[in-house]
Amino acid sequence: MINIKGKKILVTGSEGFIGSHLVERLLKEEANVTALVLYNFKNDIGNLKFLEKKYLDMLKIKFGDIRDVKSVKNLINSNDVILNLAALIGIPYSYNAPSSYFETNTIGLMNILDNSKGKRVIHTSTSEVYGTAKYVPIDENHSLNAQSPYAASKIAADQLALSYYNSFNTNVTIIRPFNTFGPRQSNRAFIPTVINQLLKNKKIIKLGDLSTKRDLTFVSDTVDGYIKCINGNNNKTIGQVLNLGTGFSISMKEIAEFLTLEINPNAKLIKDHKRVRPRNSEVLNLVSKNLKSKKIIGWKPEYNTKKKIFKALLKTVNFYKNNLQYSSSEYVI
Repeated sequence: MINIKGKKILVTGSEGFIGSHLVERLLKEEANVTALVLYNFKNDIGNLKFLEKKYLDMLKIKFGDIRDVKSVKNLINSNDVILNLAALIGIPYSYNAPSSYFETNTIGLMNILDNSKGKRVIHTSTSEVYGTAKYVPIDENHSLNAQSPYAASKIAADQLALSYYNSFNTNVTIIRPFNTFGPRQSNRAFIPTVINQLLKNKKIIKLGDLSTKRDLTFVSDTVDGYIKCINGNNNKTIGQVLNLGTGFSISMKEIAEFLTLEINPNAKLIKDHKRVRPRNSEVLNLVSKNLKSKKIIGWKPEYNTKKKIFKALLKTVNFYKNNLQYSSSEYVI
């Protein structure tokens, strides 16, 4: 039985999509949670604002930046478990600002690892590190292939984490989610941009390449992977990489057509070439092999069939229907 009650847990990237859901779940489990939020002049807590007041009252929010050694060190010293979800994400922007991605995703992680002696560290990777699959389903031994600067920065971070395990016996585990989706995800991602364009009753829905296929994992299942990993047997999880994916993939065309039928059947889907990645940068198919996560931490996704994924998509649609102001920006390439 999972029991994290009273554990002192630091969550970086807490204000983000997955991070806010993870913080919420940890608070429901009565963990002692500190949320690191990227400093901003508005004191904006991002997606944490969607938490119920009773949970916000339980939460310790600290503003800072994982690129700053001093703030990282102070926070780590007062916690026992560090869940690192802080990252600069979004593949398109990495084409324009690659150094920013390495500063946050790689150097930021190094700051955490350098100050985590005797601590439990769970670092967040991404399925993008695999690139276009050489075989499917993709297991953790699949070769790593950076098809974007973002992916390269995450590969570097993963290898850094493993090097600290091998060199210093750092108690680190790498979680590698496959295409998590759900409420609170920003319009930089495919599913929210389709939903928000449809909800605005647009007749023409501009999208990128719809032939690509992804292993879509509902956010509650991804969060459950973190929870199980926190309480997993350290001897089995330390130094390990764990895929979190459903084990099957769906084309973006099928997702877009389902959402169109449910929200705005009269809309027409067209390809906007500005939204298509460079040819050699596009990942064509991602589908995970999650046997290792099932064996080591007992993780099994609840939304693990196409029918259940569509059910989760409807839950996601309902969130945006009730929060039309959530993102006014268009999807950007």
